Amino acid sequence: MNLFKRPISPLIVVLFFTFCKEHKEVETRKNERPNILFIMSDDHAYQAISAYQNHLIETPNIDRIAKEGILFANACVTNSICAPSRATILTGKHTHINGKTDNARPFDTTQVTFPELFQKAGYQTAMFGKLHFGNNPKGVDDFMILPGQGNYINPDFITKNGDTIRIEGYVTDVITDLTLDWMEKKRDTSKPFMLMYLHKAPHRPWWPRPDKFEEFIEKQFPEPETLFDDYENRGAAAKTAEMNLLTHMMYNHDSKIRPELTKKMQPEPFVPEYKNGFHGPYSERLTNAQKAAYEPILDRINADFEENWPKMNKREKMQWKYQRYMQDYLACISSVDDNVGRVLDYLDENRLSENTLVIYTSDQGFYLGEHGWFDKRFIYNESFKTPLLVKWPNRIQPGITNEEMVQNLDFAQTLLEAAQIAAPEDMQGESLLPLLTSNEGLWERDAVYYHYYEYPAVHQVKRHYGIVTKEYKLAHFYYDVDEWELYDRKKDPLEINNVYGKPEYEEITALLKTKLEGLRTQYGDSDELNQHYIDIHLENQIDSPLKGKP
Repeated sequence: MNLFKRPISPLIVVLFFTFCKEHKEVETRKNERPNILFIMSDDHAYQAISAYQNHLIETPNIDRIAKEGILFANACVTNSICAPSRATILTGKHTHINGKTDNARPFDTTQVTFPELFQKAGYQTAMFGKLHFGNNPKGVDDFMILPGQGNYINPDFITKNGDTIRIEGYVTDVITDLTLDWMEKKRDTSKPFMLMYLHKAPHRPWWPRPDKFEEFIEKQFPEPETLFDDYENRGAAAKTAEMNLLTHMMYNHDSKIRPELTKKMQPEPFVPEYKNGFHGPYSERLTNAQKAAYEPILDRINADFEENWPKMNKREKMQWKYQRYMQDYLACISSVDDNVGRVLDYLDENRLSENTLVIYTSDQGFYLGEHGWFDKRFIYNESFKTPLLVKWPNRIQPGITNEEMVQNLDFAQTLLEAAQIAAPEDMQGESLLPLLTSNEGLWERDAVYYHYYEYPAVHQVKRHYGIVTKEYKLAHFYYDVDEWELYDRKKDPLEINNVYGKPEYEEITALLKTKLEGLRTQYGDSDELNQHYIDIHLENQIDSPLKGKP
């Protein structure tokens, strides 16, 4: 029999043309400019994402991004504090170049931001949630942003019209509602979009939604190995920072102890309280119905505190504050994860996922009791590292983990290249596209530069700059001290053993100092520029009790 003369099955013909059509559609999507969905939370520690570590909380929706794309295990920031980090993300420049070195300094509005470039390139652009500086984001067609830090309950929003409106509800839900409403009703389907979906949570003072509040106060969480760190073998910076859970975390503002109870009990150690906390985000904003949902939970917390706190020793009090902190912080994250799921589901249900590049990140890392701390600011891992998960169907192989040293400095150029938009030459980052598309051979960076400026200031973390590789971390603390710290990241992942000055590390120290000076030159940083920002910082504190203090 001549096999070549056998009739071809109609089913085979259909399958063949279906395959060809689908292959052509995939190739067409690869050449299309993708939609961009940039999701960022505030102070979301990588330790509180189960794709990184699942000992504290499960985050199945955020994890979906990693499962469908790539997780960066060594993503980090250039300056671990909120507004400067956001300025670096928007401009693709270190903070000493874009001018936003600390939270107090105004953003230089002459700086070009990547949303402007997207807008000029024909993208529809929008931003909903927390920007943290400025009331009129550049290059954004539509926005509703929180004034400053914003509020967890019944938040206010600055609108495109220049007015401020209050929306009843829980901030994480409200920001998501605004985002979904824009995609459903305002999105121009003839254009690709660049949408920034920016959560306030889990920023201090960690007010969960009532159902999460009630759920999480029942939970107990494992303590970090360094919860009772005594900072032996480290310099003055770690020993003098004011972010200890026991001595600096506030009873009313943070632990949800009613002001009248702390006034009655006068717990020790005494911690000064902010005027907000109960008096701002809670007492002055809630409706009676909302208070009725919160009050029974607060009753339980306060009854436990009143009965048991006086019986506790110092160690037990530290443990109590740690659990209270984790209960509220992680409850806030649980709401973020639920809402990220709502947005990802919308993309799937409306066939937008296939050509949408989704990023999930935070403006920096955060301490969850490690070294006895909360907050951020240091070059040490928990604040220096930041979560970074990216998915882009048909371009990123699902389920990849990448170990390269990448930074928030790189986000702008990455998104611009993905959208086929030319990046300005003065941007200082590197596009992550080679790492996203499994072309690691095109990636050359082996070290990153870090510089923290906000001192003297709240939390009193000293000024420092440094270099970080996969193997080592070298930091120079300056201004009122002159101290160096070196950590062997492989042998000492907890960063509790400063090996600077040890004979066996002399050679690597010399090499790192040379590379550090090279990075400072490359990025345009210098001691003269440091002094300039010190002078400006002190001028801005003319009415502050910290004025003039080294």
